[in-house]
Amino acid sequence: MTRRLWKVGTNSGNDGCPTLYTEPGTDTYVVQGDPVTDPAELGQLDLAQGEAAVTVPRELLANFGPKEPVHVPQFISFDEFGGMFAKLKHSAWRLETRGRYASDEDTDTYRQFADGRTVAWDLDDPWCVGRREQTALGKRFERVRILDEPPTPGQLYLLDNARRNAAVGEDIRVLPRGKADELGLPREDFWIFDSRVVALLHHNDADELTEIELLTNPVDVLRYAQVREAAWHHAVPYDQAER
Repeated sequence: MTRRLWKVGTNSGNDGCPTLYTEPGTDTYVVQGDPVTDPAELGQLDLAQGEAAVTVPRELLANFGPKEPVHVPQFISFDEFGGMFAKLKHSAWRLETRGRYASDEDTDTYRQFADGRTVAWDLDDPWCVGRREQTALGKRFERVRILDEPPTPGQLYLLDNARRNAAVGEDIRVLPRGKADELGLPREDFWIFDSRVVALLHHNDADELTEIELLTNPVDVLRYAQVREAAWHHAVPYDQAER
């Protein structure tokens, strides 16, 4: 069904472009402007298949666009989240804050660790192969893991797991919980991709990953980038952690 659009405003005296439209009853807008066609300019954009770009003057948005910011959470599927690691251009950074991850306890490696056996990490599984290929291209994967004092069983397992991460090119550091609280670090897990998008990892009370929320507002991304800088500065390599 064709949408019915309502003209919000235009900077053109002849009712041409640029013009801003809205769909009555929704928060959706349609922008009419001069198309971007120069290949060099299009190469600077992250356009998906079927997407297009137009140019409009600032005053069009300033005069006729919505004036109040509205935060609408943007959630993605687990498959879409996994695809972000293949598409990143230069870096992925994570803060791990939880004392336990339910998904870890479903693995054979966790059972080996809980039984006091030496964990046999498979460095040729698909995850490890993918990380090695990415780091071989010069891409950086880094994490800071917050440790309680003393560390929980789940955190001790991840300290052992760091051997696997390091073997495939990740840089893993740890930070005591007390220092993290002193720095005012959040108690939520997140990834930063290419310093331009944040993926918040939402967990439930059973420590299960339930939702992944994307933040792309530059102000929000900067706030998490500041967290990254503080955590990375104060963290130490995982093999120097007190257990």
